[in-house]
Amino acid sequence: MTQSIPAAPRSDTPFEEAHLEQHRRELTGYSYRMLGSTADAEDAVQETLSRAWRAADRFEGRSSLRTWLYRIATNVCLDVLDSKHRRVRPMDLGAQSTVASAELVQLPGGRWLEPAPDGQILPTVDDPAERASQRDTIRLAFVAALQHLPAKQRAVLLLRDVLRWPAAEVAELLDTSVPAINSALQRARATLAERDPAVDDAWDPLDPQQQALLDRYMDAFERYDMEALRALLHEDATQSMPPYDLWLRGRDEVIGWMAGPGKGCEGSRLVRVEANGMPTFAQYRRSASGDGYHPWAIQILEFHGDQIIGQNSFLDTDRLFPLFGLPEHPDDLDR
Repeated sequence: MTQSIPAAPRSDTPFEEAHLEQHRRELTGYSYRMLGSTADAEDAVQETLSRAWRAADRFEGRSSLRTWLYRIATNVCLDVLDSKHRRVRPMDLGAQSTVASAELVQLPGGRWLEPAPDGQILPTVDDPAERASQRDTIRLAFVAALQHLPAKQRAVLLLRDVLRWPAAEVAELLDTSVPAINSALQRARATLAERDPAVDDAWDPLDPQQQALLDRYMDAFERYDMEALRALLHEDATQSMPPYDLWLRGRDEVIGWMAGPGKGCEGSRLVRVEANGMPTFAQYRRSASGDGYHPWAIQILEFHGDQIIGQNSFLDTDRLFPLFGLPEHPDDLDR
């Protein structure tokens, strides 16, 4: 939940609270990419705006207010990264399992890369190409790859390649030289190329073929039709379920899980939401009594062409469903 900026006792600040608040969404997107967590990003942005408000009388206007806020946000994020584990996906922790040998081991929530609602981290832009570019830089695979970069390399890559700041401006923000920035950017790009193979296609909500794929998946999942789902999955499709470290690879393994240990998802209802610039559903699972539904997962799909290559189910519904503005019961939604 967005907090208010603490009141200041001065009246001589060069800007109003509204001037700070208008940057909240883009700062949240930047902090999310840096930290891999919506909760950490929200805290970092709140701390950024609070620091800016307290230091308002020292803002001399030599740079734009936006640049000044990014400087503060970067320092806040670097402080956070000094004290916390790198956020990961189950795929980062070890080899895939099989249905036959699967064990559900739950790890602390603070370890996992978290999904993020588009409306909280994507700035409003009119240009379709820019919207597509922004969505591409919040994909799960991209944000997960960022977490493998040293903290300052992460900041350099985001400022240079995502926000497109000049090298000189980034060097000033990080108190270093332009050659140092260029060197850090080169190393960061090399690491990212290894970690983010980008086999998933960019999601375009206006693409009728992609929408048709999503409709087929939703229909097949709600009917729990294994043959229809099998036809939609790539032969190397993956499935993960944070906060469990289990992950599976291969169409047969994914279907085997869904038809076996995951059969409790039969009869679920799916509701479309928007997360990480990717096709996403909120899954409500049928109650054990068969009477009603309860929140079960935020499903984010990765796809290539007309096949799904990744099904990522985030099960921390106590936090995630309120984050996405979802009710406890699907009947409270207009489908």
